[in-house]
Amino acid sequence: MRDQSLDLIIFDCDGVLVDSEIIAAQVEAALLSESGYPISVGEMKERFCGMSWSDILRSVERDSGLELMTSLFDKSEAILDERLELDVQAIDGVAFALSQLPYTRCICSNTKPTRLDAMLLKVGLRSLFAPHIFSAITLGAKSAKPKPDIFLHGAKQMRADPKKTIVVEDSIYGVQGARAAGMRVIGFIGGSHTYPVHATRLMESGAEVTISAMQDLPPAIAALVV
Repeated sequence: MRDQSLDLIIFDCDGVLVDSEIIAAQVEAALLSESGYPISVGEMKERFCGMSWSDILRSVERDSGLELMTSLFDKSEAILDERLELDVQAIDGVAFALSQLPYTRCICSNTKPTRLDAMLLKVGLRSLFAPHIFSAITLGAKSAKPKPDIFLHGAKQMRADPKKTIVVEDSIYGVQGARAAGMRVIGFIGGSHTYPVHATRLMESGAEVTISAMQDLPPAIAALVV
């Protein structure tokens, strides 16, 4: 029987369900470096994981004085969509982990709806969540993580109590947003974009526990649901 102390599990998409963050870091690092802001893929992972491309560009513009938004925003979107269509894969073990979790679930992401649909369809996960797939972009330009807006929206749509919601996140911005929404968080560090202090940063941001493999998600949730 389902434990009634948990209303909802919210999953981030990039880096949690699909192994897309590393692809984005590769594309974005190359474009920034070509435009006069040298940065490695490793630096992209540590500094900007979980941030929207527009927020990354604004941050780099503030740091460097370069004007990049006009020239790079649309260019990156086109290149990234092409790379994801070819290369994106599901996180190992995610379908099995979902089959072991008898709880209501949804996706809350910063990613645009069309890309979410395309990635989830490609890796065979869309049917496991649809129609409960929510994008912060639909809430307005200022609603992206680390704002709590998308998490609160997801909980409202699913008629869930935020205090009885667990979020699975891979980025400090996602963890911060979920905690600001009053939710508990499991940090995931099993994507190809993980870095040496990834777990520490997620814990410092408010995750209660971190896992490095999807097979560990069901027992991690069971340990939090008492």
